[in-house]
Amino acid sequence: MNKHLIIAGAFCATIFSSCNQKENIKSIIVKNNLDFERSHETVELTKSFLNVEDLNTIGIKNAETGTLQVTQTVDTDGDGNMDEILFQPKVEANSETTYQIVTITEAEKPKAEALCYSRFVPERTDDYTWENNKVAFRVYGPVAQKMVEDGVKGGTLSSGVDAWLKKVEYPIINNWYKKNSERPGAYHEPSPEGLDNFHVGSSRGVGGIAVKEDTTYHLSKNYTKWRTITTGPIRTSFYLEYESWDAGEKRIKESKVISLDLGSNLSKFTTHIEGTDAISAGLTLHEKDGKVTGNKENGWVSYWQPHADSEIGTAIVAEKGTFLGYETYDTEAIDLSNAYAELKVKNNTVVYYAGFAWKEAAQYPTPEAWESYLTKFAKQINNPLKVSLKN
Repeated sequence: MNKHLIIAGAFCATIFSSCNQKENIKSIIVKNNLDFERSHETVELTKSFLNVEDLNTIGIKNAETGTLQVTQTVDTDGDGNMDEILFQPKVEANSETTYQIVTITEAEKPKAEALCYSRFVPERTDDYTWENNKVAFRVYGPVAQKMVEDGVKGGTLSSGVDAWLKKVEYPIINNWYKKNSERPGAYHEPSPEGLDNFHVGSSRGVGGIAVKEDTTYHLSKNYTKWRTITTGPIRTSFYLEYESWDAGEKRIKESKVISLDLGSNLSKFTTHIEGTDAISAGLTLHEKDGKVTGNKENGWVSYWQPHADSEIGTAIVAEKGTFLGYETYDTEAIDLSNAYAELKVKNNTVVYYAGFAWKEAAQYPTPEAWESYLTKFAKQINNPLKVSLKN
């Protein structure tokens, strides 16, 4: 009799424990309030939001399908501890999807190629270059600036952003620099992967900034410090710092974090700036044979132009309240004609997105397709996915 009671008690305890475990499983609900599916937007979950001590053992599982999601942990402040975990949910139009927060081992984590990549490039002066599965970019450092100032051939004096025209989804940065080190100028020649034939010079390229005073646009010089924050399957991000610079009577202090997520044609620029309440983010007009268009309500400006034997569209996008308007600045000075988005600085910070679509990559091959993408992107950043935690 007592034996049977003990067995029954143990059985009930097991069931009770199992029920408690199920009740204690944390879930997050990701809600999409827009009328189209969203699948290439990155959700950031912090340790404090999830109420966990260690993100390295965290997995995210689709509650309906049981599929573990590809994730990426990020040490945002460089202290050696992971501060947030990233993933890209798929949520149908006007609906929500539930994901369970589970504990997994390293071996159980879904494998994915690190398509979002960036690095400092000492073998090509001191470029900093970044890419994902759609686009690639680079900016120029202090050595390249000093070469110009000293009259040494091969330098670049510019805080503009270069566009690397890739048309494959796999990483190309290391391959292109390797080819260039073996045969200088090799990446300027067409290949099945694309080429670098986008001229920046002292222009703003694709998203470099200026500060306007009266009718004059003042520019910073090359970055002076860099730090890689993360690379991986979902995001690459890095920090850049600039020497303080003058914009007329204003003294400007500038640094920024640039990030690029999987599936996006636009890099995110989170710029910390002191000395001004507005900046202008620019798009080079090159030969001025393209067309500037914009939509103040949706918060974007675009420049679609002929480019060699193809075409290319560039753009700036920002949230409502940040995007104040746009204008075309046309001058006879070499490389200084740009289309500018005027952006509001809030608490010494301004956030905007800049990028491009090359016709040869067949992503957005017409200006109409490109502008449709920009409008959709603007809707997404103005209506971010809603994430709530459920125990």
